[in-house]
Amino acid sequence: MGKHLTSAEIGKLWVTYIGNTLSRPILTYYLKNTDDPDIKKIVSDALSLCKQIIQTIEKVLKEEKYPIPIGYTDADVNLEAPRLFADDFYLFYLRYTGKAGMSIYAMAIPLVTREDLRNFYIDTLNSTMQLIVDIDSVLMKKGLLSKPPVIPVMEKVDFIKKQNYLNGFFGNVRSLHALEIAHLYDNLDSNVASRALLIGFSQVAESEKVRQYLQRGREITSKHIKHSSEQLHKDNLPSPPILDHLVTTSTISPFSDKLMLSHKIDMFSMKIRTYANALSLNGRRDIGAMYGRFIMDIGKYVEDGANIMIDQGWMEQPPKAANRESLSKE
Repeated sequence: MGKHLTSAEIGKLWVTYIGNTLSRPILTYYLKNTDDPDIKKIVSDALSLCKQIIQTIEKVLKEEKYPIPIGYTDADVNLEAPRLFADDFYLFYLRYTGKAGMSIYAMAIPLVTREDLRNFYIDTLNSTMQLIVDIDSVLMKKGLLSKPPVIPVMEKVDFIKKQNYLNGFFGNVRSLHALEIAHLYDNLDSNVASRALLIGFSQVAESEKVRQYLQRGREITSKHIKHSSEQLHKDNLPSPPILDHLVTTSTISPFSDKLMLSHKIDMFSMKIRTYANALSLNGRRDIGAMYGRFIMDIGKYVEDGANIMIDQGWMEQPPKAANRESLSKE
């Protein structure tokens, strides 16, 4: 193309490629273990999109003479392993991971300046949004779509008159406002899918260290579900149902420990963004403090997972800037 890719472009292409090579073996396994025709079509569409993204990025990197990342391959999946999840779980899983994908693609659009790459991210974002719409349609058809709570219609527009609006721990604590409810519910929606996935992964992990790490992730997620649900329940609002029953009793792993560990590190990293987003739109001190604790929990968890990946030689290095100090000594 005549111009080097910018750091934003190569960084976003790299993370998009790694993420989609991770999804490809998972979705291939899901597709082989799906009976419901509606769900099979959703999984098939998701897999097709995933392969299309990978092919497009490989083409760009080859044209620009950048090395193709290794990512995840057929060696990271055992297609002969017994079913680990019920069909319905795939819908919740794709909704959970699709939201993370949308976040990455949407953030790339204002950062990418090359027209073809910007259009690639716009198309990928639109395709991912359509996939989520299709998932919700199937969930609704099956009576499985859990909607955020309904709140009363305001009688009139009003303004906040006292600082006690920000109370949370003491004094007159107001009820949750719409954005607080929306983000509590959205984070719960993702966490119940995450916990079910962690149950399945920890059930089949081969390494004791990886298994313990995944079990710890399940404990953290369970704690976050408990505290977030309590905030809704205080105002007599419902929380999303748990999905643990959609995990089978299989103990034979369909996925490599490397893939499962990396998957949860990536998805927990995305939780930092969603919790921070919820924190930025929050107006109560107690909920703000809760999200702050959540982010600290996850920051330590992700770092510990990265250390395991490094110890095992599993962590692929992202593209980086030149080390000028090192070069000057050569």
